[in-house]
Amino acid sequence: MPDNTQQSAQQQIAPMTPDYYCEIARRIEEQVSHVIIGQTDIIRHTLIAIITGGHVLLEGLPGLGKTSLVRTFADALDLRFSRIQFTPDLMPADIVGTDILEENEAGKRVFRFQAGPVFANLVLADEINRATPKTQSALLEAMQERTVTVLGRTYRVEAPFFVLATQNPIELEGTYPLPEAQIDRFLFKLNVGFPSTDELTAIIDQTTGDKSNRAQHVATAKMLTAMNTFVRQVPASSQVTRYAASLIAASHPESETAPAQIKKYVRFGSSPRGAQALLLGGRALALLNGRYNVALDDLRALAPAALRHRILLNFEGQAEGARTDNLVAALLQHVKVPA
Repeated sequence: MPDNTQQSAQQQIAPMTPDYYCEIARRIEEQVSHVIIGQTDIIRHTLIAIITGGHVLLEGLPGLGKTSLVRTFADALDLRFSRIQFTPDLMPADIVGTDILEENEAGKRVFRFQAGPVFANLVLADEINRATPKTQSALLEAMQERTVTVLGRTYRVEAPFFVLATQNPIELEGTYPLPEAQIDRFLFKLNVGFPSTDELTAIIDQTTGDKSNRAQHVATAKMLTAMNTFVRQVPASSQVTRYAASLIAASHPESETAPAQIKKYVRFGSSPRGAQALLLGGRALALLNGRYNVALDDLRALAPAALRHRILLNFEGQAEGARTDNLVAALLQHVKVPA
C-alpha cells in the first residue's frame, strides 16, 4: 500500500491557503530531515529559495552533505533532476546541449537539437567553481531568463527551474572564482558548517548501517508553482520595504549611512537583487512562521544568506581577513528602522 504522503502528493492540489502552504512545507522539511542530520537552518533556507523560485549556492568543506542535501530535495519533490559535475574540461555544450546531425525517415540529413542536462527542474551544479568562466557562464541565461540560446535559437527550460550549486572554499588550486554577475543571480549563499558530536554520531550510524534512507515524494511541480504564486501575495508594509532598501544602500561604502566597517573594508555593496531576495524570502519565511505579513525580524533572519555573496571586499578587507558575515551583522546593528 503506498504511503499516505505519496498519495497526497499525487492528488490534485487544493486551493492554496496559509495552512495548506505550511503543511506542504512541513512535509518537505520532514522528508529532508529524515536523511540530512542537523543543518536545520540550511534545510529551511534552501526550502525558502525553492518556494520563491530562487537559486542557491552551497559552500562548505568536503563531506558535509552538500550534494546529498540537493539529491534529497530532488527525492522529496516530484521534479526532473539532473547533476552536472563541473570539471576544467567541461564545455558549454555539455551543459546546454547542441545540434547533432542525423538522418530522418526520408534518408535526408537534418540537424536535431540534443538538450543538455540544464533542461531539468532541479539542476545540481556540483563544484561549480572547477569549470572555466566560459562554461560557468553557460548557466547565466538559464538562471536569469529561464531560456537557453544555442546557435541562434532560443529554447525555454521547463518550469519550475532551480539551480543548486556547490563549491569547496579551501581547495582553490585549479578552480575559477565565479563571476560577480553570476554570484548575484543566486538568491542565497549558504555556508554549510561542521556537525556537532551528536549529529556526527547520528550521521555515522545512518550511513554505515544496512538500511538505505531515501526521502519520499511529498510535493509536486504544481504545488511549488502554487506556493510561489501565493508567497508573492503576502503583504509587506512600506516600513519593511524601506528597511530592506536601507540595508542595501548602507552596504555601499560611498553611502552616508554606511557603517565604519563597510567604508573600510568594502569595495562594492549589494545590488538591488539583495533587496529582492530579502523581500521574497521574508514573505516565504513569514508564512512558515504562521504570519500573513512580513516582519522586520524575517529580513534580519535572512540577511546573512541574502547579502554575504553580494558584498565584495576591497584589498584592505581581503588582507585583514574581513568576513562578510561580520559586515552584514554590522549593517543590521547600524541601520535604524525607518519611521
